[in-house]
Amino acid sequence: MNSRRTFLKSSMALAAVTALDLPVKKSKQKLSFSTLGCPKWTLTEIVTTAAKEGYDAVEIRGLQGELYLPKCSEFSTPEQIATTRKLFADNQIKICNLGASTALHHLDPEKRKKNLDEARAFIDLAQQLACPYVRVFPNDLPKDQDREKTINMIGEGLLELGHYAKGKHVTVLLESHGEVIWKDVLLRIMKQADHPNVGLIWDIYNMWSITKESPTEVYAALKKYIRHAHIKDGRQVDGKPAYTFIGKGEAPLTEAINALEGGGYKGYYSFEWEKMWHPEIPEPELAFADYPGAIKPYFKAGRR
Repeated sequence: MNSRRTFLKSSMALAAVTALDLPVKKSKQKLSFSTLGCPKWTLTEIVTTAAKEGYDAVEIRGLQGELYLPKCSEFSTPEQIATTRKLFADNQIKICNLGASTALHHLDPEKRKKNLDEARAFIDLAQQLACPYVRVFPNDLPKDQDREKTINMIGEGLLELGHYAKGKHVTVLLESHGEVIWKDVLLRIMKQADHPNVGLIWDIYNMWSITKESPTEVYAALKKYIRHAHIKDGRQVDGKPAYTFIGKGEAPLTEAINALEGGGYKGYYSFEWEKMWHPEIPEPELAFADYPGAIKPYFKAGRR
């Protein structure tokens, strides 16, 4: 009898330990996080954390402080790229997006060429990694440039990159970012750059924190182009963003996710924890563990 009790206790303890080691059950919706949130982590740490916490994919925005991904050893040769792809495949994690620093607002020919060349390098790398998306920025509307020319130049550059990506199984995504965050300006650019290999990243908080435009109206205007969503929360303090865990800030995530879910959005809900730019916010292991559970109630709200 004593040995039976001992066996049962041991079995229960083993089961408890095993359960703790099992990956979190994945959400019906596709979740990813950006490496912007873990600027000091190795690629192995990034991928194993994504698998452990129940994510579906990782969005690569820099690696250990290097933002120009073609410079990273993990992407430097065909052999290294094969090893990187195997690391992701072995952990059943996808690479959903490569975040370039490309800014399309420059009128200066040399700056423009440098930025477009960077985007092309990222498109080539994405093709080798079987990654569907490359992010670029609009990014600004400089006061020393003609506003109309700048907006037109952003659209022309985006269309040029779409043509370059054609046949590579890569789509170039313009993120709502910088000073180009108003729905009407974004809609004008996206119409100008209408191409099968061009789309939009809706960064909900980036837009709303400045424009205060209704997410329902934003989605209605831009739905045709939205392929990817950046999710974060926070509040404005002295005119600057103070980021919080999901549900602890002022971002209108319920309205935005209701719009996305109601509109049949099938893309990733990608958590953008801006640790690289804001080192004072909590550590990535805490933020990445919190997100899958914190975002789940918003999907339930969207189904009501």
